[in-house]
Amino acid sequence: MPHLQTQGVHHITLIGADRQTSIDFWEGVLGMPFIFEQPNLDVPEESHLYFDPGDGRLITIFTREDRRPTGQPTPEAIGAAHHVAFNVSRAVYTQAVARLDERGIAHSGEVDRGFMYSIYFRDPLGFLIELANYKFEPPAGVSHAEVLLEAHQLRVARGDHHIADAHLADAIAALAERGTRSLSRL
Repeated sequence: MPHLQTQGVHHITLIGADRQTSIDFWEGVLGMPFIFEQPNLDVPEESHLYFDPGDGRLITIFTREDRRPTGQPTPEAIGAAHHVAFNVSRAVYTQAVARLDERGIAHSGEVDRGFMYSIYFRDPLGFLIELANYKFEPPAGVSHAEVLLEAHQLRVARGDHHIADAHLADAIAALAERGTRSLSRL
């Protein structure tokens, strides 16, 4: 039976508190333009706010004026979302700690994930947000996912615990060589 092939994330929808809390955080803190709003077509007393996270896709928030943020971490339960990660440039990433500190937003500080750097913090509703910055740029015509797949295969073959810089560098070299013609290899 054929599978249903996805082509990327269309949007992610979160349950928000009041309208202004969502605008202040998603646009005011994360710089995502507030691009449109309409009623939640399934729950008439809610609004549906749409934000552009920078790639033209959407983050949407259901809001109600009678809901207020508590700041309590969202439950970690089976079926619940743990966090949402947003890609940021290296230049933005290097400023994240200072800018979060300026706003009084508690955060993890830099976390090295082997293939990327991360900073974690919570939105006003307690939902965990990650700002992520890859350690590498893939070769032309190759996606980050392809580099990670190649690096994973190298890591497993070498018996290493997690992806590290050496796996990334070797993956990039292998993918670039496979994707580039050369007279010396003909």
